[in-house]
Amino acid sequence: MIKRMAIMLVLCAAVFGGVFGWIAFGKMMMTKHMAAAGNPPQTVSTVKAAYEEWQPEIKAVGTLRAIKGADLAVEAAGVVDSINFESGEYAEEGKILLHLRDAEDIAKLESLEAAARLAEITLERDQKQLKAQAVSQATVDNDLARLESARAQVKEQKAVIDKKTLRAPFSGQLGIRAVDVGQYLNPGTMVVSLQQLDPIYLDFFLPEQRLPELQPGQKVTAKADAHPDKTFEGEISAINSRVDPGTHNILVRAIFRNPLHLLLPGMFAAATVASGAPQRIITVPQTAITYNPYGNTVYVVGREGVNGNGEPRLVAKQVFVTTGATRGDQIAVLSGLNEGDEVVTAGQIKLRNGSPVIVNNSVQPANEADPKPEDQ
Repeated sequence: MIKRMAIMLVLCAAVFGGVFGWIAFGKMMMTKHMAAAGNPPQTVSTVKAAYEEWQPEIKAVGTLRAIKGADLAVEAAGVVDSINFESGEYAEEGKILLHLRDAEDIAKLESLEAAARLAEITLERDQKQLKAQAVSQATVDNDLARLESARAQVKEQKAVIDKKTLRAPFSGQLGIRAVDVGQYLNPGTMVVSLQQLDPIYLDFFLPEQRLPELQPGQKVTAKADAHPDKTFEGEISAINSRVDPGTHNILVRAIFRNPLHLLLPGMFAAATVASGAPQRIITVPQTAITYNPYGNTVYVVGREGVNGNGEPRLVAKQVFVTTGATRGDQIAVLSGLNEGDEVVTAGQIKLRNGSPVIVNNSVQPANEADPKPEDQ
């Protein structure tokens, strides 16, 4: 019995020893294989860090408004007798646009003018009689007062009649007519919009911290969504005399030439103000930057010895950088890079510090300072 138990223990030990030995052998071979394989190189694209001339800029979004603009309305009530313009046409200053019926007002004016003439004749007659002492001075004074009152009523009635005619207060482009002949209008009813479109203003707000960088005459460029392929050039014409206490922004007004009337009041436009002298700054594509809570980094490709083929062995090293403003696809690097450094622009998600790399620049990310949308 003891002999059988001993044989069984020997057999169990042999079986377990074989199993554990095989596992240990597998681990040893796997470790050996991984050590021989090493860290495989990763394919990346790169670009050389280079200096570029950057014009410091201030960007904002504003609203266009006419240099002169008004919604024209009638001052008196009445029925539209005639309309003397077409929607969308150009109107010179003083052009009669609309006329209300005024036959009753003209008749009343004629009556008042007759009364004024009578008062004038009466005054002249009494003045002659005063010289002959046939009337008193008080009678002449009353005659003079009646004449002045009659003349004032004539002026008042002429003003009422004049309000029945709507004229263009300045030269400009008319909008769409909002009334029709025969329509009764109340005072203040809008008839048509009149806008002077050349030149045109662009109003936009900037933080109060930007105030020292602004001055009248400063160059401004603008882009409108309606004309994405065009850039309009203008200059600052005025800076508001107060800062908005609610937002702590200051209103800035720029003026632009608009001979083709491409810009219309009410449009949004993106404004760019040139601020200060051009600066020489190292730039890289924005895709090169890895943003982290502890700091922004890039991978720089360097050379460490040679590989098995006798070629330089390329490795990626992580470098902390201080970034600045962006412009198009580019970003300014204020510190951490030197001119000529080969910076990884794509594929860095696969890298860690010291990873071997293979550079393939057949496809590059966008790196334009002023990118344009592709034709659809």
